[in-house]
Amino acid sequence: MHTTGTDTTGALDEALQRLHVSGPERLGRLTNHAPMAVEALASHGQGRAVHRWLDLYAPKLEEFPAGVAPVTAANWREALGEPRRAADWIGHFGREIHERPWRDVLAEWWPRLLPGMYGGSTHPVIRVGHAVRTLLAGEVTGPRLTELAHGLGYWAARHRPVADLVPLPGADNPAAALDAVPPIAGQDGGFPDRLARVTHLPVWAASVTDPDTAYERLAELVRAATHRYATHGHGEETMLVHAATAPNAVLRTLPALPRALWVPSLRAAWTASAAVTAMYAPAEAVVPSSPDGVTPEEVFERALSHGDEHVVKLADTALDFPDDRSLAAALRAIELSEPLR
Repeated sequence: MHTTGTDTTGALDEALQRLHVSGPERLGRLTNHAPMAVEALASHGQGRAVHRWLDLYAPKLEEFPAGVAPVTAANWREALGEPRRAADWIGHFGREIHERPWRDVLAEWWPRLLPGMYGGSTHPVIRVGHAVRTLLAGEVTGPRLTELAHGLGYWAARHRPVADLVPLPGADNPAAALDAVPPIAGQDGGFPDRLARVTHLPVWAASVTDPDTAYERLAELVRAATHRYATHGHGEETMLVHAATAPNAVLRTLPALPRALWVPSLRAAWTASAAVTAMYAPAEAVVPSSPDGVTPEEVFERALSHGDEHVVKLADTALDFPDDRSLAAALRAIELSEPLR
């Protein structure tokens, strides 16, 4: 796995402070990707570019939403999955993380939130994965702890389970299992509408019971889903990114979690990757272009120059598994996506 650098310029903390006055969404449904993107930039040694990128993205930000009522130990279940309670949930986790070690808060809430990782187009768990990575990799600062609170709060507000899936025959490896995913009927509409039509998914890694094996299988899934973007990303250049970045967020979080949570995390991550594949994958694959000797660092610099937040995040995931097919996937995202202007 590619090792990223740690931001030492303070740019990440400054950017997060700028962002925490903004809400987790805009226009009532679109995700604020900036916290995830700036963390990816800082993690790859691009701290000097963080504020420049954020200045370009800033017109997409909206003010932090108003609260409704505090979330408490007595009422949290009724507030779960209520998008209008986003501010209440963020406030709740802010208090929790201020009073207790962040790993303890994460370990308590991860199994509660994991069944609903499919809400918000999987963006909440991805935001949590970025927040946890930076907490594990560098200094634990106030802005980084607050970012974890925002990520967990967004997840709780957008919590949406997927239940009663009919198991289909799967495959021994994740690439073949993803190939076996049947497309939903009528690949149209937004993410929630499509998700409601996911009723059948192949079985993969269901027999795993050992935490270390779960970690290995999850890494295999992230690599396979990243590779698959190179051949299938044209089905939906933005949404198919999440087939790789959502399970990678889970993978990045595992080291901060009790090992007993690793196996259920693998299963939830597989469901997310397979569901996104069912919702957006095209019928036909294409032959990807070769990266032709481009280095991982050059790929990430190209993603930064392009600027689109999903391009940056897919390149960030690709550099965790920097073989030629992963780099080809990142370059394919640059080719397919509209740049940030």
